[in-house]
Amino acid sequence: MTKDIFYGPDFDLLSKQDPEISAVLLSELKRQQTNLQLIASENFTSRAVLAALGSTLSNKYAEGYPGKRYYGGCEEVDKAEYLAIERAKSLFGADHANVQPHSGASANIAVYQAFTKPGDTVLAMSLPHGGHLTHGSPVNFSGKWFNVVSYGVRQDTELIDYDELRDLAIANKPKMICSGATAYPSLVDFEKVRAICDEVGAIMWVDAAHFIGLVAGKAIPSPVPYADVVSFTTHKVLRGPRGGMILTKAEHAAAIDKAVFPGMQGGPIMSAVAGKAVALKECATPEYQAYAKKVIENCQALAGDLVAEGMRAVSGGTQTHLALIDIRSTGINGKVADERCGLSGITLNKNAIPYDPETPAVTSGIRVGTAATTTQGMGRNEMKQIASLIARAIKDGADETKAKAIKAEVDQLCSAFPVYPVPAK
Repeated sequence: MTKDIFYGPDFDLLSKQDPEISAVLLSELKRQQTNLQLIASENFTSRAVLAALGSTLSNKYAEGYPGKRYYGGCEEVDKAEYLAIERAKSLFGADHANVQPHSGASANIAVYQAFTKPGDTVLAMSLPHGGHLTHGSPVNFSGKWFNVVSYGVRQDTELIDYDELRDLAIANKPKMICSGATAYPSLVDFEKVRAICDEVGAIMWVDAAHFIGLVAGKAIPSPVPYADVVSFTTHKVLRGPRGGMILTKAEHAAAIDKAVFPGMQGGPIMSAVAGKAVALKECATPEYQAYAKKVIENCQALAGDLVAEGMRAVSGGTQTHLALIDIRSTGINGKVADERCGLSGITLNKNAIPYDPETPAVTSGIRVGTAATTTQGMGRNEMKQIASLIARAIKDGADETKAKAIKAEVDQLCSAFPVYPVPAK
């Protein structure tokens, strides 16, 4: 029945009309299919999510909120947004959900706008210790517009120093305290953060961009019962389209909605909203819960295997989907390791480690994640193999012959766990 209905993508037409762009799409697909994807921020969305993203919903402008739009003709896209909102509230046990932000950074801008004014004091995790640009980096709007006081991890344990956090909160009386990071492999003690926020009268904001998918899969504790507001991306472990979302308590719903629209952006991208709805429905399944737990198991295995290869896992290992690895024992810095792994078909990223003696452009570490490889179906044995490939790439990747040999092994591994295989007829 649907064969006679135009629903969106027509790759044959794209190939004829714009062969340059169609070639990019095919090349990128090949790159994803033939390289190990270990970027902690990346994953492979389902075909259903991709279908929603490429749909005719992208044609519709829908400023405002369902039932209260500023344009006509929103009756159908309203249905998609209602579904996304209700699925988010149900999945996370939240009072209110805003599914419109274009990205995680956009969601964070809305949080600042809802609860603070320029010049207010905010406590957030230091970027060199694992935080995000939007947590007060001087090159970001957050560092330019707000008085951001940074906290970090203890040098001996590389875990959040909650005593320091409390001391800073008492001394600085912040309007808001942010927890969450982009390169912190351990869990955050949300109960402790809540107590500190209550003690100083601060809004508790959790930036859950990296780990919200693990929360959705019931693999780690949820920040939602504790936080006033939770922002996150809808990709990464959550395995949805690139975008953002905000959960909040009922008392803050109006402030968040006003901050997103009209405060921060105009009309949402309705095809992305629909894609978010699809992903949230997928997350509510037993299969996804099993996936989320497997992501952590694989990451713990990979971190342990890299330690066995002579490297060091920051904070003693990982409790999440990512591991931060100190590679100074190899004699190679993060930048060079990143480059050598790339030449060998292993996609990961250089990353600063706490108290890093190297510059942010060089670093002493790498960050690896297991969301994508777990989506492919890889497990314990493959993690051991991947650790060996990484170690060899770091050591020998400058040698073209050895890099090609490693890449051949990567190709073989990836072919055994194909990404977007052609469906059987």
